[in-house]
Amino acid sequence: MIRLFLAFCSLLPLRANHSFGAFLGQLLFIFNSDAKNASKQNLEICFPNLSPGELRKLLKKVLIETGKSLTESGLIWNQSFKENTKLIRNIHGENYLDSPKKTILLVPHIGCWEITGRVIAEKRKITFMYRPLRSSKQNEYLFARRNQGNLTMASADKSGILKIQRALNNGELIGMLPDQDPGKDGGIMAPFFNKEVNTMTLLARLAKKHNAQVLMFWANRLEKGRGYDLNIEPVDLTGNGEDIESYTQLMNKSIESLIRKTPEQYLWSYRRFKSSHSYQ
Repeated sequence: MIRLFLAFCSLLPLRANHSFGAFLGQLLFIFNSDAKNASKQNLEICFPNLSPGELRKLLKKVLIETGKSLTESGLIWNQSFKENTKLIRNIHGENYLDSPKKTILLVPHIGCWEITGRVIAEKRKITFMYRPLRSSKQNEYLFARRNQGNLTMASADKSGILKIQRALNNGELIGMLPDQDPGKDGGIMAPFFNKEVNTMTLLARLAKKHNAQVLMFWANRLEKGRGYDLNIEPVDLTGNGEDIESYTQLMNKSIESLIRKTPEQYLWSYRRFKSSHSYQ
């Protein structure tokens, strides 16, 4: 059923695709959906000063963007990388990729994160770390569409860590999405929107070990299905000190700063604060 849905979405031009996604998002808002409940809780935690009316308005925007992210995924996954690049309107900060330093791309779950590595892979080799899905069939479906050409996927385990370290040593780009709970042994508690949450340390450890530059990398979703703007900005993780805790804190702070710019495009349906016992 999921594959049929994604296949249908892949047939729609981006403008129609996003219109359909916006419709689904409004349904998520109207009905008592899990995405609505989780997003509302997260927004209440992160933006406690919003009035009920402001919260409701932002929540609706968030769910509309959530719907778009669902439908656009089918389009992006089932297109070639070359076709994906045609959806990009501007690339800001591409010159940072020309640095001779080893480079780690910090890719938060904001905007259209699925298109980021695919566009870069048209020109350069890049290895992205991912967390396998529980469903083996869904995982196989996604892996086949992600692991192509210059884009290599590395699972979030020991073998995947070795793979991304080899890529770094070979002067290739690596990409990581570090804003999800890494599990019991993969992180430390660090502030995020004034709450202590379990935060991945792997990116910080790799940046420190390899003296790598860290670049924030995201694709901003444009209105009316006009496409995406790619954005690349350097992130200095050394401002508070040289220990892993300081690196990790600054990583969270940089992600938080980005989210505040376009909060409606962030993945609020993920229960990011479960480690902080913030949910009722």
